[in-house]
Amino acid sequence: MIDKIAASVADALSGVQDGATVLIGGFGTAGIPGELIDGLIAQGARDLTVVNNNAGNGDTGLAALLAAGRVRKIICSFPRQADSHVFDALYRSGKIELELVPQGNLAERLRAAGAGVGAFFTPTGFGTELAKNADGSTKETRRIDGRDHVLEYPIHGDVALVKAERGDRWGNLSYRMAARNFGPVMATAAKFTVATVHEIVELGQLDPEAIVTPGIFVTKVVRIARVATQAGGFKNAA
Repeated sequence: MIDKIAASVADALSGVQDGATVLIGGFGTAGIPGELIDGLIAQGARDLTVVNNNAGNGDTGLAALLAAGRVRKIICSFPRQADSHVFDALYRSGKIELELVPQGNLAERLRAAGAGVGAFFTPTGFGTELAKNADGSTKETRRIDGRDHVLEYPIHGDVALVKAERGDRWGNLSYRMAARNFGPVMATAAKFTVATVHEIVELGQLDPEAIVTPGIFVTKVVRIARVATQAGGFKNAA
């Protein structure tokens, strides 16, 4: 019987290795799998390459992972925000590497990894510093239909951490609103995907039309409780 439900976050993350490339869903604070990030900090894996749209907010979540000294390199689109002081300090002191990727390219490089696409040409970034490799060399270019393009390669992950809304024991997932963001493409691009859900349902209870991530792309599912707010309700931020 297929049952991907993990007993705890610690159980789900026990296999993460030092040096892993970790894809972390989220767009700003929307859809950040905070419990999984906290679990990764507790798990202890080091020398990580992290892929996220941002580089952390405030002192929690991804910022806490950076502050713990576990991340060697971050690949993202928006590393600097009003409250990205943890990343700023690490980068300015040379303690973390940055690969800056335009947001559309980031999504497509992840999608390409999941789809088995070897590489693709895009006009985004041509003629800018983003058209250079880490060693300073220029990326391969090609003129297509009268427009210059840059060759980009997929981003494959060892682990993907995503936040979903509902799931079943097969690992099928549905999302809530903006929490969907990078989660679906990251799940397809990683060898091992862990998803948190607020509700685990019986097989067949998820509308097939509402399943965004099929269970074939999910390795472990962990149920987490909603966080109560001071007003007495529940926090269910997208």
